[in-house]
Amino acid sequence: MWLSTIISVLALASAAFAQINIPGAVPLNKLEPLQHRLAYAGTTGMYVSWNTYAEVQNPTVYYGEDVWDLSSTATGISITYSSSLTWSNHVKVTGLKPDTTYYYIVSNTNCYNCSELAPYTFTTARPAGDLTPYTAAIVIDMGVVGPYGESVKSDYPVLTANDSNTMQSLARYVDGYDLLWHPGDIAYADSWLKEQVDGYLNVSLADSYKIYNFLLNQYYDELQPVTSLKPYMVAPGNHESNCDEGGFTVGNTTYDLSLCVEGQRNFTGYINHFRMPSEESGGVGNFWYSFDHGMVHYVSINTETDLGDGRIGEDDVNGPEHMASGPFGSYPNEQIDWLEKDLASVDRTKTPWIIVSGHRPWYAAANNVSNTICWNCKLAFEPLLLKYNVDMVFFGHIHMYERNAPIANGVPDPNEYNNPSSPWYILNGIGGHYKGTSQYVEPFPSYLRYIQNTTYGWSKLTFHNCTHLTHEFVSSANGSVLDSVTLFKDRHCAASTSNSSSNVTLPAADVNASGAMHVSSAFLITMSVIVVMSLL
Repeated sequence: MWLSTIISVLALASAAFAQINIPGAVPLNKLEPLQHRLAYAGTTGMYVSWNTYAEVQNPTVYYGEDVWDLSSTATGISITYSSSLTWSNHVKVTGLKPDTTYYYIVSNTNCYNCSELAPYTFTTARPAGDLTPYTAAIVIDMGVVGPYGESVKSDYPVLTANDSNTMQSLARYVDGYDLLWHPGDIAYADSWLKEQVDGYLNVSLADSYKIYNFLLNQYYDELQPVTSLKPYMVAPGNHESNCDEGGFTVGNTTYDLSLCVEGQRNFTGYINHFRMPSEESGGVGNFWYSFDHGMVHYVSINTETDLGDGRIGEDDVNGPEHMASGPFGSYPNEQIDWLEKDLASVDRTKTPWIIVSGHRPWYAAANNVSNTICWNCKLAFEPLLLKYNVDMVFFGHIHMYERNAPIANGVPDPNEYNNPSSPWYILNGIGGHYKGTSQYVEPFPSYLRYIQNTTYGWSKLTFHNCTHLTHEFVSSANGSVLDSVTLFKDRHCAASTSNSSSNVTLPAADVNASGAMHVSSAFLITMSVIVVMSLL
């Protein structure tokens, strides 16, 4: 009963792939909370958000450390925008303990102090300086699944009856990671027009705002089993910009931005639906911000607009993709100035790892078709990533998985994964969505180490201590790990820890010339000790 949807599941399962008519049913109780989602608000706070089909007066979160005592409360706001079918309710819960699990319910849950409805839980971030090992999940370019999304296309990777899609995989392993980071292209609601042109949908253009909203709500409902329990940290992608991907031409018919009604331009839905910790980090809205969790400093950047120094972003007003979005900073260089200040302020004795993520890549084994590779992003961001010794960078946008070597100015680091001085780049844009997968091109760039475009998946990033982290590409279909590499950084673990086993120094990685990873028996024994100790 927690996963309420705006349409019948049975109707979804039996719907034909072509000429689908969009139902317009809403819950009988328009105040019923849907689409619960969380986001860190520093180490002592949490944003709790949810949607309803009517405005909530004084939206409230009831919470506590005891499932039977949710007597603590926090209140927030209920907002909507032109053409939206729902209201977004946002409450910032403050004064919490770091690294602590709380039970919570929200307004109109029709339950108070009742465990039979199993209130949701959230766990606050570990304080900076805590070296306890943990895992984060990263997914990019993930849209609606089922007959309204990824499975309608016959050229998609085939999922058998026993396979999971990416949302199901993330839900299945939700207890195995602390947070989910999604840097752009969330839901693909703006693909409705392409689906319409391809013959999968049947809706009048006058009702386009309904199908756009329908797909957004369908996606958020589908992801509720994850976002109600784990912080869902997001960044903007091009598919959040407006309602029809900036438009396109089919035959003699041209669709453009004018098709998008008020409220479906300029990232409006994205701005209203989420709350990210920009207030806590000096950033701007949901567009650029940072946060700490234990030994890691996470930085979320906006590759779509606000690149600074007179550079035009792909989604900017007068940008090449005709999105006419932004700017969002109060002055042209605000994001770049903020990024330098943020990176310069990191205390590497407390948060030795710096992980940066944005939507568009500047390193990829792909043709630069329709501005796929963001050269202006490279010019804007890479100098700062090198200057401040960023450890790892995640991209999406191109619909494949690509593990690269650590890179500086297009040149692979000679140390590969064994104490490199350059950021390690991962491209993982294969969460799954209607637009399908991308094709890579040969010859491959010198920095490429592994690539595939046939299996949906997500990234599992495990921080062992201040010197070792492991990245794994997890197949959504069956949970198997298709690619795994451990990065070693030669530095001293000076921070505190709540798990003494994480103070053990792991051996340096042994990487051969091709970039393949060999892990010593000592490393495996050490990792086994860490796993056992974490279960005690």
